[in-house]
Amino acid sequence: MPSDLISRARLAALLDGARGKHIAIIGDAMLDVYLRGDVDRVSPEAPVPVVRVRERKFALGGAANVAQNVIAAGGRADLVAAIGKDEAGRQVREMLRELGADSGGLVITDRPTTTKTRVMAKSQQLLRVDEERDDDLDAGDAARVADAALAAVARADAVVFEDYNKGLLVESLITITMSAARAKKIPVVVDPKYKNFFAYAGATIFKPNRRELESAMGAAVDLDHPDALPGVVEGLGADALLLTLSERGMALIERGNTGAAPAGATRGVHRIPTTAREVYDVVGAGDTVTAYLAAMLAAGATPLESAIISNFAAGVEVRKSGAATVSAAEVLAAYDQHLAER
Repeated sequence: MPSDLISRARLAALLDGARGKHIAIIGDAMLDVYLRGDVDRVSPEAPVPVVRVRERKFALGGAANVAQNVIAAGGRADLVAAIGKDEAGRQVREMLRELGADSGGLVITDRPTTTKTRVMAKSQQLLRVDEERDDDLDAGDAARVADAALAAVARADAVVFEDYNKGLLVESLITITMSAARAKKIPVVVDPKYKNFFAYAGATIFKPNRRELESAMGAAVDLDHPDALPGVVEGLGADALLLTLSERGMALIERGNTGAAPAGATRGVHRIPTTAREVYDVVGAGDTVTAYLAAMLAAGATPLESAIISNFAAGVEVRKSGAATVSAAEVLAAYDQHLAER
């Protein structure tokens, strides 16, 4: 059980140690828009429901959601991202300002701000509309992002790469910022997508989901026989691979572990079962995990400790609607509840 692997005193000390830590978040920021309403008729123009909108809600997504979760964990977020000159970009800037995030690394471009609009009725999602571009940034915008990223890394206690393949995290940017982080000897957390999957050699924790890893490997991941997984970590050049498995929790595979494994276990492979008691909405859960991984590593946690704490944070997040934040106090309360229910 997760609570067997970390004491309450250690958890509290790490949560306290994350306060004030600077986390540089480099990646694709988004705006989530929720249109909620009621359906009482079908359109005469086409066989589709007509939604009478009664509420419009905005939420930060992608790298911006990681930033707000870093702040909720007690850290200081330094976001480097590209947004547009549009209303969505203005909304992202304003929401970050209200949170107290450092938005000096936001590069304003002629591209649209990535926006995901979800149309909801009675908690049921009827439609999602995406406004975005996924081609690489032009040379001028890419140079400004690189300057902002290097400045953020220079101030950071940990670095996050949050890639949704929207054209910001190109290989040249990854190379120079990874080099700067290694020179500072600070932890790096990578939440990859499909492109540039193998460009993050030297990362502390590499966090794909199962589908992303299987696509990159060209083979299925057999978690019932995980002996080959440490070799995957070696190939990625990361210290540890954290594989998120939805309702099955997580698997942390650490690099360089040798020697006999305990009975029934594989050396370097740690299974972390989910702590979620109920799941309302999984949107944003991965961003919460990423934020807590970075904050805990910055506080001095091991990769395993960081994964365990992030798992508790994810269990809290999925009980909330949309891309939500999780505070350090909520993580501690989830740990206490987990102990009480054993």
